[in-house]
Amino acid sequence: MVFPLFKNRIFEFVINNGADKKMNPKSQSPIERIEPPFWYAGMQNKELEILFYGQNIAQFYVSTSVSGIITKVTKTENPNYLFVTINVKVDYASELFFVFKRNNKTIFTQKYSIKQRKENSAERKGFDSSDVIYLLMPDRFANGNGANNNDKNTLEKYNRELAGGRHGGDINGIIQHLDYIESLGVTTLWSTPLCEDNEEEFSYHSYAQSDVYKVDPRFGTNDDYVRLSAALHKRGMKIIHDYVTNHWGLAHWMVQDAPTIDWINTFEEYLQTNHKRTTVIDINAAKIDRKQCIEGWFVPTMPDLNITNPLVLRYLTQNAIWWIEYANLDGLRVDTFNYAEPKQMAQWTKAIMDEYPNFNMVGEITQRNHGILAYWQKDSKTGQIHNYNSNLPSVMDFALCDFLQMVFNEDDGSWDRGMTRIYDSLTFCIPTLTIY
Repeated sequence: MVFPLFKNRIFEFVINNGADKKMNPKSQSPIERIEPPFWYAGMQNKELEILFYGQNIAQFYVSTSVSGIITKVTKTENPNYLFVTINVKVDYASELFFVFKRNNKTIFTQKYSIKQRKENSAERKGFDSSDVIYLLMPDRFANGNGANNNDKNTLEKYNRELAGGRHGGDINGIIQHLDYIESLGVTTLWSTPLCEDNEEEFSYHSYAQSDVYKVDPRFGTNDDYVRLSAALHKRGMKIIHDYVTNHWGLAHWMVQDAPTIDWINTFEEYLQTNHKRTTVIDINAAKIDRKQCIEGWFVPTMPDLNITNPLVLRYLTQNAIWWIEYANLDGLRVDTFNYAEPKQMAQWTKAIMDEYPNFNMVGEITQRNHGILAYWQKDSKTGQIHNYNSNLPSVMDFALCDFLQMVFNEDDGSWDRGMTRIYDSLTFCIPTLTIY
Protein backbone atom coordinates (compact mmCIF):
# COMPACT_ATOMS: atom_id res chain seq x y z
CA MET A 1 0.00 0.00 0.00
CA VAL A 2 1.23 3.50 -0.82
CA PHE A 3 0.92 6.19 1.83
CA PRO A 4 1.03 9.57 0.04
CA LEU A 5 0.92 11.72 3.16
CA PHE A 6 4.37 11.39 4.64
CA LYS A 7 6.14 14.60 5.69
CA ASN A 8 8.43 14.62 2.68
CA ARG A 9 5.48 14.53 0.27
CA ILE A 10 2.52 16.28 1.86
CA PHE A 11 3.63 19.85 1.14
CA GLU A 12 4.09 19.13 -2.55
CA PHE A 13 0.73 17.33 -2.60
CA VAL A 14 -1.10 20.22 -0.94
CA ILE A 15 0.33 23.01 -3.06
CA ASN A 16 0.05 21.30 -6.44
CA ASN A 17 -3.28 19.55 -6.11
CA GLY A 18 -5.41 21.14 -8.82
CA ALA A 19 -4.17 24.69 -8.31
CA ASP A 20 -4.03 25.23 -12.07
CA LYS A 21 -7.67 24.27 -12.72
CA LYS A 22 -9.70 26.99 -14.36
CA MET A 23 -12.74 28.63 -12.85
CA ASN A 24 -16.17 27.55 -14.05
CA PRO A 25 -16.93 29.91 -16.97
CA LYS A 26 -20.63 29.92 -16.10
CA SER A 27 -19.91 31.32 -12.67
CA GLN A 28 -17.21 33.57 -11.34
CA SER A 29 -17.36 31.68 -8.04
CA PRO A 30 -14.77 28.93 -7.49
CA ILE A 31 -16.44 27.80 -4.26
CA GLU A 32 -16.91 24.03 -4.09
CA ARG A 33 -17.64 23.66 -0.39
CA ILE A 34 -18.71 25.79 2.58
CA GLU A 35 -18.49 24.28 6.06
CA PRO A 36 -20.45 24.51 8.21
CA PRO A 37 -22.98 24.85 5.35
CA PHE A 38 -25.09 27.11 7.61
CA TRP A 39 -25.18 28.01 11.29
CA TYR A 40 -27.62 28.90 14.04
CA ALA A 41 -28.54 32.11 15.81
CA GLY A 42 -28.42 32.47 19.56
CA MET A 43 -25.47 30.22 20.33
CA GLN A 44 -23.53 30.97 23.51
CA ASN A 45 -20.25 31.12 21.63
CA LYS A 46 -20.80 33.89 19.10
CA GLU A 47 -17.60 33.16 17.17
CA LEU A 48 -17.94 31.04 14.03
CA GLU A 49 -15.16 29.97 11.67
CA ILE A 50 -16.42 29.30 8.14
CA LEU A 51 -14.35 27.21 5.75
CA PHE A 52 -14.53 28.25 2.09
CA TYR A 53 -13.00 25.74 -0.30
CA GLY A 54 -12.34 26.18 -4.02
CA GLN A 55 -9.55 26.45 -6.53
CA ASN A 56 -7.20 29.32 -5.58
CA ILE A 57 -9.84 30.93 -3.39
CA ALA A 58 -7.14 32.42 -1.19
CA GLN A 59 -6.41 34.97 -3.94
CA PHE A 60 -9.56 36.89 -3.01
CA TYR A 61 -10.15 39.59 -0.45
CA VAL A 62 -13.31 38.80 1.51
CA SER A 63 -15.79 41.11 3.25
CA THR A 64 -19.45 40.88 4.24
CA SER A 65 -22.69 42.74 3.69
CA VAL A 66 -22.71 43.53 7.41
CA SER A 67 -19.79 45.72 8.38
CA GLY A 68 -17.46 44.65 11.16
CA ILE A 69 -18.53 41.06 11.78
CA ILE A 70 -15.43 39.47 10.23
CA THR A 71 -12.86 39.22 13.00
CA LYS A 72 -10.21 37.12 11.28
CA VAL A 73 -9.29 35.66 7.89
CA THR A 74 -6.84 32.74 7.90
CA LYS A 75 -4.96 31.64 4.82
CA THR A 76 -2.89 28.47 4.83
CA GLU A 77 -0.16 27.05 2.62
CA ASN A 78 -2.92 25.55 0.47
CA PRO A 79 -4.45 28.31 -1.72
CA ASN A 80 -7.69 26.35 -2.03
CA TYR A 81 -8.79 27.32 1.49
CA LEU A 82 -10.01 30.41 3.29
CA PHE A 83 -11.02 30.24 6.96
CA VAL A 84 -13.20 33.26 7.76
CA THR A 85 -14.06 33.95 11.39
CA ILE A 86 -17.18 35.99 12.08
CA ASN A 87 -19.04 37.19 15.15
CA VAL A 88 -22.64 35.97 14.99
CA LYS A 89 -24.26 38.58 17.21
CA VAL A 90 -27.85 38.05 16.07
CA ASP A 91 -30.33 35.92 18.01
CA TYR A 92 -32.69 35.51 15.06
CA ALA A 93 -32.56 33.92 11.62
CA SER A 94 -30.78 36.05 9.02
CA GLU A 95 -28.69 35.92 5.89
CA LEU A 96 -25.20 37.20 5.23
CA PHE A 97 -23.55 37.88 1.91
CA PHE A 98 -19.82 37.38 1.60
CA VAL A 99 -18.19 39.57 -1.03
CA PHE A 100 -15.07 38.23 -2.75
CA LYS A 101 -12.89 40.81 -4.48
CA ARG A 102 -9.74 40.83 -6.56
CA ASN A 103 -7.92 44.01 -7.52
CA ASN A 104 -10.65 46.03 -5.78
CA LYS A 105 -13.25 44.51 -8.09
CA THR A 106 -16.12 42.34 -6.83
CA ILE A 107 -15.79 38.95 -8.54
CA PHE A 108 -18.64 37.08 -6.83
CA THR A 109 -20.80 37.01 -3.71
CA GLN A 110 -21.89 34.08 -1.56
CA LYS A 111 -25.01 33.85 0.57
CA TYR A 112 -24.69 32.29 4.04
CA SER A 113 -27.67 31.45 6.23
CA ILE A 114 -27.98 31.85 9.99
CA LYS A 115 -30.98 29.72 10.96
CA GLN A 116 -33.31 29.82 13.93
CA ARG A 117 -32.62 27.25 16.64
CA LYS A 118 -35.30 24.92 17.94
CA GLU A 119 -37.06 26.25 21.01
CA ASN A 120 -35.12 25.56 24.23
CA SER A 121 -32.34 23.93 22.21
CA ALA A 122 -29.65 24.91 24.69
CA GLU A 123 -31.57 23.29 27.56
CA ARG A 124 -31.96 19.89 25.88
CA LYS A 125 -31.58 17.01 28.32
CA GLY A 126 -29.26 14.20 27.35
CA PHE A 127 -29.50 10.49 28.05
CA ASP A 128 -28.88 9.33 31.62
CA SER A 129 -28.77 6.21 33.80
CA SER A 130 -32.54 5.74 33.51
CA ASP A 131 -32.23 5.06 29.77
CA VAL A 132 -31.95 1.69 28.05
CA ILE A 133 -29.59 2.16 25.10
CA TYR A 134 -29.75 -0.01 21.98
CA LEU A 135 -26.65 -0.11 19.76
CA LEU A 136 -27.08 -1.01 16.12
CA MET A 137 -24.93 -0.98 12.99
CA PRO A 138 -27.16 0.41 10.19
CA ASP A 139 -25.71 -1.61 7.32
CA ARG A 140 -26.35 -4.83 9.26
CA PHE A 141 -29.79 -3.96 10.67
CA ALA A 142 -32.51 -3.63 8.04
CA ASN A 143 -32.72 -2.67 4.37
CA GLY A 144 -35.62 -0.26 4.07
CA ASN A 145 -34.79 1.17 0.67
CA GLY A 146 -33.22 -1.09 -1.95
CA ALA A 147 -32.78 1.85 -4.30
CA ASN A 148 -29.85 3.19 -2.27
CA ASN A 149 -27.92 -0.09 -1.99
CA ASN A 150 -25.42 1.42 -4.42
CA ASP A 151 -24.45 5.00 -5.18
CA LYS A 152 -22.56 6.30 -8.21
CA ASN A 153 -20.31 8.50 -6.06
CA THR A 154 -19.18 5.83 -3.59
CA LEU A 155 -16.71 3.08 -4.39
CA GLU A 156 -17.86 -0.02 -2.55
CA LYS A 157 -20.96 -1.69 -3.92
CA TYR A 158 -23.67 -3.85 -2.41
CA ASN A 159 -22.61 -7.45 -1.88
CA ARG A 160 -24.37 -9.54 0.75
CA GLU A 161 -22.22 -12.53 -0.18
CA LEU A 162 -19.12 -10.75 1.12
CA ALA A 163 -18.76 -10.97 4.91
CA GLY A 164 -17.07 -7.58 5.13
CA GLY A 165 -19.05 -5.96 2.35
CA ARG A 166 -22.06 -3.66 2.17
CA HIS A 167 -25.25 -5.52 3.10
CA GLY A 168 -27.79 -2.78 2.38
CA GLY A 169 -29.07 -1.69 5.78
CA ASP A 170 -30.11 1.96 5.95
CA ILE A 171 -31.93 4.67 7.92
CA ASN A 172 -35.31 3.77 6.40
CA GLY A 173 -34.80 0.26 7.69
CA ILE A 174 -34.30 1.61 11.21
CA ILE A 175 -37.40 3.81 11.02
CA GLN A 176 -39.51 0.89 9.78
CA HIS A 177 -38.49 -1.21 12.80
CA LEU A 178 -38.89 1.32 15.60
CA ASP A 179 -41.90 -0.63 16.92
CA TYR A 180 -39.63 -3.61 17.42
CA ILE A 181 -36.88 -1.57 19.07
CA GLU A 182 -39.33 0.14 21.42
CA SER A 183 -40.93 -3.20 22.30
CA LEU A 184 -37.62 -4.29 23.80
CA GLY A 185 -37.92 -1.55 26.41
CA VAL A 186 -35.34 0.59 24.65
CA THR A 187 -35.51 4.34 25.32
CA THR A 188 -32.41 5.49 23.41
CA LEU A 189 -30.94 4.52 20.04
CA TRP A 190 -27.19 4.60 19.44
CA SER A 191 -26.16 3.98 15.85
CA THR A 192 -22.59 3.51 14.69
CA PRO A 193 -21.50 6.40 12.42
CA LEU A 194 -23.81 7.37 9.58
CA CYS A 195 -21.55 9.82 7.76
CA GLU A 196 -20.09 8.92 4.39
CA ASP A 197 -17.29 6.34 4.31
CA ASN A 198 -15.89 6.05 0.78
CA GLU A 199 -13.23 3.40 1.30
CA GLU A 200 -12.98 0.68 -1.36
CA GLU A 201 -13.68 -2.10 1.15
CA PHE A 202 -14.92 -2.59 4.70
CA SER A 203 -16.78 0.72 4.51
CA TYR A 204 -19.91 -0.68 6.19
CA HIS A 205 -18.82 0.43 9.67
CA SER A 206 -18.30 4.09 8.60
CA TYR A 207 -15.50 4.85 11.06
CA ALA A 208 -13.24 5.91 8.15
CA GLN A 209 -15.39 8.87 7.19
CA SER A 210 -14.90 10.80 3.97
CA ASP A 211 -17.38 13.63 4.59
CA VAL A 212 -18.47 14.50 8.13
CA TYR A 213 -21.27 16.85 7.03
CA LYS A 214 -23.00 14.23 4.87
CA VAL A 215 -24.86 11.01 5.64
CA ASP A 216 -23.54 8.14 3.54
CA PRO A 217 -25.89 7.93 0.51
CA ARG A 218 -26.13 4.15 0.97
CA PHE A 219 -27.71 4.87 4.35
CA GLY A 220 -29.92 7.64 3.01
CA THR A 221 -29.77 11.43 3.22
CA ASN A 222 -29.29 14.07 5.87
CA ASP A 223 -33.05 14.59 5.75
CA ASP A 224 -33.56 10.88 6.49
CA TYR A 225 -31.42 11.25 9.60
CA VAL A 226 -33.56 14.17 10.74
CA ARG A 227 -36.66 12.02 10.12
CA LEU A 228 -35.20 9.23 12.27
CA SER A 229 -34.51 11.67 15.10
CA ALA A 230 -38.03 13.12 14.86
CA ALA A 231 -39.60 9.65 14.80
CA LEU A 232 -37.72 8.67 17.95
CA HIS A 233 -38.65 11.87 19.77
CA LYS A 234 -42.31 11.39 18.81
CA ARG A 235 -42.16 8.12 20.76
CA GLY A 236 -40.47 9.80 23.70
CA MET A 237 -37.18 8.13 22.78
CA LYS A 238 -33.70 9.61 22.34
CA ILE A 239 -30.89 9.43 19.80
CA ILE A 240 -27.10 9.23 20.31
CA HIS A 241 -24.70 10.21 17.51
CA ASP A 242 -21.44 8.27 17.21
CA TYR A 243 -18.72 10.92 16.80
CA VAL A 244 -15.09 10.30 15.75
CA THR A 245 -12.54 12.95 16.73
CA ASN A 246 -9.35 10.91 16.34
CA HIS A 247 -9.32 10.01 12.65
CA TRP A 248 -10.97 10.19 9.26
CA GLY A 249 -10.67 7.95 6.20
CA LEU A 250 -8.06 8.19 3.46
CA ALA A 251 -10.84 9.17 1.04
CA HIS A 252 -11.88 12.22 3.07
CA TRP A 253 -11.77 15.22 0.77
CA MET A 254 -9.70 17.21 3.27
CA VAL A 255 -7.15 14.40 3.44
CA GLN A 256 -6.95 14.34 -0.34
CA ASP A 257 -6.33 18.11 -0.40
CA ALA A 258 -5.14 19.02 3.09
CA PRO A 259 -5.55 22.64 4.29
CA THR A 260 -2.22 22.58 6.16
CA ILE A 261 0.87 20.43 6.21
CA ASP A 262 0.04 19.34 9.77
CA TRP A 263 -3.72 18.73 9.39
CA ILE A 264 -3.05 15.06 10.03
CA ASN A 265 -0.19 13.47 11.95
CA THR A 266 2.45 12.36 9.46
CA PHE A 267 5.79 10.57 9.63
CA GLU A 268 8.69 9.71 7.35
CA GLU A 269 7.25 6.21 7.16
CA TYR A 270 3.84 4.85 8.07
CA LEU A 271 3.43 4.59 11.85
CA GLN A 272 0.50 2.81 13.46
CA THR A 273 -0.62 3.55 17.01
CA ASN A 274 0.81 1.18 19.60
CA HIS A 275 -2.55 1.19 21.43
CA LYS A 276 -0.65 1.74 24.72
CA ARG A 277 -3.27 4.10 26.11
CA THR A 278 -1.84 3.97 29.61
CA THR A 279 1.13 5.97 28.31
CA VAL A 280 -1.20 8.94 27.74
CA ILE A 281 -1.67 9.46 31.50
CA ASP A 282 1.51 7.88 32.91
CA ILE A 283 3.87 10.64 34.08
CA ASN A 284 6.77 8.18 33.77
CA ALA A 285 5.95 6.92 30.28
CA ALA A 286 8.55 7.26 27.54
CA LYS A 287 7.71 10.25 25.36
CA ILE A 288 8.13 8.21 22.19
CA ASP A 289 5.58 5.64 23.39
CA ARG A 290 3.06 8.35 24.26
CA LYS A 291 3.62 10.05 20.92
CA GLN A 292 3.08 6.85 18.96
CA CYS A 293 -0.12 6.08 20.86
CA ILE A 294 -1.62 9.51 20.20
CA GLU A 295 -0.25 10.35 16.76
CA GLY A 296 0.06 6.92 15.14
CA TRP A 297 -2.68 5.98 12.72
CA PHE A 298 -5.39 3.62 13.98
CA VAL A 299 -5.11 1.55 10.78
CA PRO A 300 -3.59 2.35 7.35
CA THR A 301 -6.94 3.61 6.02
CA MET A 302 -7.59 5.98 8.93
CA PRO A 303 -5.29 9.05 8.95
CA ASP A 304 -4.83 10.46 12.44
CA LEU A 305 -6.15 13.99 12.91
CA ASN A 306 -3.85 16.53 14.56
CA ILE A 307 -6.20 18.26 16.98
CA THR A 308 -3.34 20.35 18.38
CA ASN A 309 -3.78 22.39 15.19
CA PRO A 310 -6.37 25.05 16.22
CA LEU A 311 -8.04 24.89 12.80
CA VAL A 312 -8.63 21.15 13.16
CA LEU A 313 -9.95 21.49 16.70
CA ARG A 314 -12.33 24.30 15.73
CA TYR A 315 -13.53 22.33 12.69
CA LEU A 316 -14.37 19.26 14.79
CA THR A 317 -16.01 21.33 17.54
CA GLN A 318 -18.29 23.18 15.14
CA ASN A 319 -19.12 20.00 13.25
CA ALA A 320 -20.30 18.25 16.43
CA ILE A 321 -22.40 21.25 17.49
CA TRP A 322 -23.87 21.54 13.99
CA TRP A 323 -25.07 17.93 14.10
CA ILE A 324 -26.58 18.42 17.57
CA GLU A 325 -28.63 21.36 16.30
CA TYR A 326 -29.39 19.99 12.85
CA ALA A 327 -30.47 16.46 13.86
CA ASN A 328 -31.77 17.45 17.31
CA LEU A 329 -29.47 15.00 19.09
CA ASP A 330 -29.70 13.86 22.71
CA GLY A 331 -26.14 12.71 23.14
CA LEU A 332 -22.80 11.76 21.65
CA ARG A 333 -20.78 8.59 21.92
CA VAL A 334 -17.17 9.70 21.34
CA ASP A 335 -15.04 7.11 19.57
CA THR A 336 -11.43 6.47 20.74
CA PHE A 337 -11.55 9.42 23.14
CA ASN A 338 -8.17 8.70 24.72
CA TYR A 339 -6.28 8.25 21.45
CA ALA A 340 -6.02 12.01 20.91
CA GLU A 341 -4.28 14.78 22.85
CA PRO A 342 -6.10 15.02 26.22
CA LYS A 343 -5.83 18.82 26.53
CA GLN A 344 -7.50 19.46 23.18
CA MET A 345 -10.10 16.75 23.76
CA ALA A 346 -11.02 18.45 27.03
CA GLN A 347 -11.43 21.74 25.15
CA TRP A 348 -13.62 20.06 22.53
CA THR A 349 -15.81 18.49 25.22
CA LYS A 350 -16.09 21.71 27.25
CA ALA A 351 -17.12 23.74 24.20
CA ILE A 352 -20.01 21.35 23.55
CA MET A 353 -21.10 21.12 27.18
CA ASP A 354 -20.96 24.92 27.51
CA GLU A 355 -23.51 25.14 24.70
CA TYR A 356 -25.67 22.36 26.18
CA PRO A 357 -25.26 22.19 30.00
CA ASN A 358 -27.78 19.32 30.37
CA PHE A 359 -26.44 17.33 27.44
CA ASN A 360 -24.56 14.05 27.79
CA MET A 361 -21.77 12.30 25.98
CA VAL A 362 -19.95 9.10 26.76
CA GLY A 363 -16.31 8.60 25.88
CA GLU A 364 -14.90 5.32 24.63
CA ILE A 365 -12.04 4.66 27.05
CA THR A 366 -10.96 1.12 26.22
CA GLN A 367 -9.39 0.26 29.56
CA ARG A 368 -10.16 -2.56 31.95
CA ASN A 369 -8.82 -0.88 35.08
CA HIS A 370 -11.25 1.29 37.05
CA GLY A 371 -8.47 3.49 38.36
CA ILE A 372 -7.49 4.37 34.78
CA LEU A 373 -11.10 4.78 33.70
CA ALA A 374 -11.66 7.20 36.56
CA TYR A 375 -8.95 9.52 35.21
CA TRP A 376 -11.13 10.35 32.21
CA GLN A 377 -14.28 11.13 34.18
CA LYS A 378 -15.19 14.80 34.58
CA ASP A 379 -13.97 16.30 37.89
CA SER A 380 -12.16 13.07 38.82
CA LYS A 381 -9.58 13.48 41.56
CA THR A 382 -7.27 11.05 39.78
CA GLY A 383 -6.82 13.62 37.03
CA GLN A 384 -5.27 16.04 39.50
CA ILE A 385 -1.90 14.36 39.04
CA HIS A 386 -1.75 16.22 35.71
CA ASN A 387 -4.02 19.08 36.75
CA TYR A 388 -6.37 17.59 34.19
CA ASN A 389 -10.13 17.60 33.78
CA SER A 390 -11.54 15.87 30.72
CA ASN A 391 -14.95 17.60 31.08
CA LEU A 392 -16.38 14.26 29.94
CA PRO A 393 -19.74 13.59 31.66
CA SER A 394 -19.49 9.80 31.40
CA VAL A 395 -17.14 7.03 30.30
CA MET A 396 -17.75 3.55 28.94
CA ASP A 397 -17.13 0.94 31.66
CA PHE A 398 -15.27 -1.85 29.87
CA ALA A 399 -14.24 -3.40 33.18
CA LEU A 400 -17.87 -4.03 34.16
CA CYS A 401 -18.61 -5.18 30.60
CA ASP A 402 -15.94 -7.87 30.89
CA PHE A 403 -17.36 -9.11 34.20
CA LEU A 404 -20.88 -9.27 32.76
CA GLN A 405 -19.64 -11.51 29.96
CA MET A 406 -17.90 -13.76 32.49
CA VAL A 407 -20.89 -14.02 34.82
CA PHE A 408 -23.30 -15.23 32.16
CA ASN A 409 -20.80 -17.75 30.85
CA GLU A 410 -20.06 -19.51 34.14
CA ASP A 411 -22.11 -21.52 36.59
CA ASP A 412 -20.00 -21.00 39.67
CA GLY A 413 -21.19 -19.30 42.84
CA SER A 414 -17.89 -19.41 44.72
CA TRP A 415 -16.73 -16.43 46.72
CA ASP A 416 -15.00 -14.58 43.85
CA ARG A 417 -17.16 -15.66 40.90
CA GLY A 418 -20.70 -15.36 39.63
CA MET A 419 -22.63 -12.27 40.68
CA THR A 420 -19.84 -11.46 43.14
CA ARG A 421 -17.80 -10.22 40.17
CA ILE A 422 -20.45 -7.59 39.40
CA TYR A 423 -20.80 -6.63 43.06
CA ASP A 424 -17.04 -6.15 43.43
CA SER A 425 -16.90 -4.12 40.21
CA LEU A 426 -19.74 -1.79 41.19
CA THR A 427 -18.38 -1.37 44.71
CA PHE A 428 -15.06 -0.27 43.29
CA CYS A 429 -16.80 2.13 40.89
CA ILE A 430 -18.72 4.06 43.53
CA PRO A 431 -15.92 6.50 44.44
CA THR A 432 -14.75 6.90 40.83
CA LEU A 433 -18.10 8.30 39.62
CA THR A 434 -17.85 6.15 36.51
CA ILE A 435 -21.12 5.92 34.56
CA TYR A 436 -21.97 2.53 33.15
